[in-house]
Amino acid sequence: MSDLVAVFDTTLRDGEQAAGTRLGSRDKLTVARQLARLNVDVIEAGYPASSPDDFEAVRQISREIQGPIVCALSRAVPSDIEACGAALDKAARPRIHTGIGASDIHIMGKFRDERYGRTLEEKRARILQLGVDAVKLAKRYTNDVQFYAEDAGRADTAYLFVMLEAVIDAGATVVNIPDTTGYAVPEQFGNLIRGIRENVPNIAKAVISVHCHDDLGLAVANALAGIRNGARQVEGTINGVGERAGNAAIEEVVMALRTRADYFGVRTNIDAREFHRTSRLVADSLGMAVPANKAVIGANAFSHSSGIHVDGFLKDRETYEIMRPEDVGFDESRVVLTARTGRHGLSDRLAKLGYELSKEELDQTYQRFLAVADKKQEVFDEDLIAILHDELHPVAETYQLEYMHVYSGTSAIPTATVRLRIGEETREGAAIGDGPVDAVYKSITAVTNTKVKLLRYDIRAVTSGTEAIGEVTVQLEMAGKRTVGRGASTDVIEASAKAYVDGLNKLAGAG
Repeated sequence: MSDLVAVFDTTLRDGEQAAGTRLGSRDKLTVARQLARLNVDVIEAGYPASSPDDFEAVRQISREIQGPIVCALSRAVPSDIEACGAALDKAARPRIHTGIGASDIHIMGKFRDERYGRTLEEKRARILQLGVDAVKLAKRYTNDVQFYAEDAGRADTAYLFVMLEAVIDAGATVVNIPDTTGYAVPEQFGNLIRGIRENVPNIAKAVISVHCHDDLGLAVANALAGIRNGARQVEGTINGVGERAGNAAIEEVVMALRTRADYFGVRTNIDAREFHRTSRLVADSLGMAVPANKAVIGANAFSHSSGIHVDGFLKDRETYEIMRPEDVGFDESRVVLTARTGRHGLSDRLAKLGYELSKEELDQTYQRFLAVADKKQEVFDEDLIAILHDELHPVAETYQLEYMHVYSGTSAIPTATVRLRIGEETREGAAIGDGPVDAVYKSITAVTNTKVKLLRYDIRAVTSGTEAIGEVTVQLEMAGKRTVGRGASTDVIEASAKAYVDGLNKLAGAG
């Protein structure tokens, strides 16, 4: 058996399914470029049938990205598979990932219609045929077809073995064994993978892949158990993002295999030095901050505080570090960004963070950078990310905030006056509220004549100090459509207004 484990990254598909996140085609392409630098083997770019924007994202990625296989997801539905084929038509190395539920819970719960059969046995037979037909159709578009047996972690093993044998006979080159609900435990999941190797007669014709969720905090452990028992493709996401509690974190799986090569005896093609940069880019793009204590790439992963630890580390770093920070892209030396850094220094730092800007975008960002740098002793990476979020909008600006004035105090009624440009027209309005932010939002709503519901409001200081940039995230809903707006400023009221207007622009663009 090969000692090479392929890394299948699904950050752009399963990772983007995390609640409250959304990536446009431009964001997906930026992340895909960085995943290519990380040297993942497969990029699951999206689910083309889900929306025109996701279709376009998959098509752009498949046409630009060289090296990794570009994969698109589908259900075992002909129209889904055809959408994958169309989106991947110019890909150098295309893969279609199709599949269907394998557990009795999924079969009886999701396929209740009698056209799938009345009894469990009838439904199982119908689901099996749908899976086989899906693989055969996908083979018309590409020779590389991956089949997922959804909820395999809770499936009847005898039925699962039959299903896998049938889809491999139909042409599947990879069989994905997902622990869809994070229900499995490592020993059980490892035994399942070993059972597949021992009981599926034609398994040598396909690669076994493992896809584990983290509902019980066991995703990485289960994925490693699968690899230990013969899986040679592992699926996961950067930072472990994804549905519910997320997926197996790619950086944790890869570094476990690398650090404990003595135990696992396998290797990957990953350039681990790109992990830190990739992690920061994904966190920024999805708006999901990485916890400081996150394994491998958290801010504290290579920090030492306790006197005993510090003493031991200074004498011999291996006393308390099993990995070197350089191995995963941390750099102990850094450029201090100030107003005197200049465009070149700013451009270099942005490139290190994974952002490639055009000259016009760099000029726009640099002007905002100078305004912030004049107020701060040092501009941190988090400040730059907030500036980029605030300045580089891929959506058309239906509404532009031109002016805002807020009157508030301990004995005053909060009042806000705003002026917005809406197309060629300029409108002004004022409102009072429970607080300055509420007053601003009411005045913007009145001026734009929109019926928007504020579902969530979050504010955080992206760096420390009284001059820190405040980043505001809002979730808005209008006419059944939801979106996330973001704004950043050293003035939190201004940041709040920018976030609200950003959300309105996205809702207008989605109309």
